[in-house]
Amino acid sequence: MSKHKETMSNVDTAWLQMDRPTNLMMIASFMTFDEPLDYERLLATIERRLLIFDRFRQRVVPPRLPFGNYIWEDDPHFDIRAHVHRAALPAPGDKAALQAMMSDIISTPLDRSRPLWHYYLLDGYRGGSVVACRLHHSIADGIALMRVLLSMTDLTPDAPLLPDPAEDETPEKARGLLETLVSPATSLARTTLRTTGNVADFALHQSMETLRDPWRLVDVAKVGAGGAARLAKMVLRTPDPESPFKGELGIRKATAWSDPLPLTDAKAIAKALNGTINDTMMTAVAGALRRYLQDHNFPVDGLNIRALVPVNLRPLDEPLELGNRFGLVFPTLPIGAADIHERFIETRRYMSEIKNSPEAVVAFSVLQALGMTPTDIESLFLTFFATKSSMVLTNVPGPQVQLYLAGSPLREIMAWVPQSGGLGMGISILSYNGGVMVGVTTDVGLVPHPEEIINNFYIEFEALRHLAADAQARN
Repeated sequence: MSKHKETMSNVDTAWLQMDRPTNLMMIASFMTFDEPLDYERLLATIERRLLIFDRFRQRVVPPRLPFGNYIWEDDPHFDIRAHVHRAALPAPGDKAALQAMMSDIISTPLDRSRPLWHYYLLDGYRGGSVVACRLHHSIADGIALMRVLLSMTDLTPDAPLLPDPAEDETPEKARGLLETLVSPATSLARTTLRTTGNVADFALHQSMETLRDPWRLVDVAKVGAGGAARLAKMVLRTPDPESPFKGELGIRKATAWSDPLPLTDAKAIAKALNGTINDTMMTAVAGALRRYLQDHNFPVDGLNIRALVPVNLRPLDEPLELGNRFGLVFPTLPIGAADIHERFIETRRYMSEIKNSPEAVVAFSVLQALGMTPTDIESLFLTFFATKSSMVLTNVPGPQVQLYLAGSPLREIMAWVPQSGGLGMGISILSYNGGVMVGVTTDVGLVPHPEEIINNFYIEFEALRHLAADAQARN
């Protein structure tokens, strides 16, 4: 087949078909800079770094026949300036103005007649600039797209747009930077793959049989006994309890994020409490959600809710490529634990249990099947994923070095993955250059002011600092 036309994979098709006006399947991101960026240089960087991937020049063509495949094909009218817009952030150009702008951006669907991505250069943010973007999940999963975004950056302000052809195609520094990004998720994936073996490969006749037998969505023989048991456990799980975080969705979304907190503090807390950085951040998030519910007079005693967490399934030594290749796990957040130390211990226990399960690969198999099932079956499984959890949560460890984009030092970076099905909240934890940030995206009909959750997160993180200090003093 010509490289200018390509059949869309099953999993990518699933994400394309999950698009709803109330839940857009887009990955949104922004980067902040203390100085103004040059628009033409940014345009050239995107052209030389992003457009080397065919997918960013291709549009989606629907199938001509029922159950046919979507096609990626080159957009004959492609114009990069239709995908990279410049705008001024409204006065006073502060964080509140940027949060309002980002809320508008993540609530706006992409134009399906063009390649499914868009960039914005926003001038006037605290005297500098912001580069924001929207990328459709059908192009690639969050880990792959984060690697693509980081491939646009440099380790020095004066780096050439393209490496010297005489040099290694993937310089050691760049390779190390990308490995820093994905290594924790990949280690979990390796454990999962050892447990279950190869992911099932689905054919069209199998997808038709799901009308009569939904269990055939996963080839139990190929994912093994562990995978079969995990699938049964996933299906038989009770729905997540009702809470202000769940309900009917609208079109309007809102977003907020924290200032960077020292990553060294998160590490120190984890060490003092005999856990991981992930345990620390998840505990702080659980505490922030608990406080939000209490502030809104919702009972929290004994309340546990689940998060839907994407897990990378790509081997580290594979070259960067687009597409979706990840699974899903459902860790529990112990909202009902009143004591912060108890909440940390419970979070650590839940995370430890899920690291050794085949859940991620089993969920990938379900996603693979979704791309070839009729719309009503797809909707059924979207509902399944949504009822078993209350939010999407991601934790991406980014590079711990100063990066530059279009010659300017990158100050902050934040990204959100979409909320699948009927989920109305997404929480992202992202570290970069010695800091760690938390971002929250919500449906405004459910949580109209996500900054309340961020303010609670600060309180919980500080409480964990004191808990760690007390633990150190006793030792």
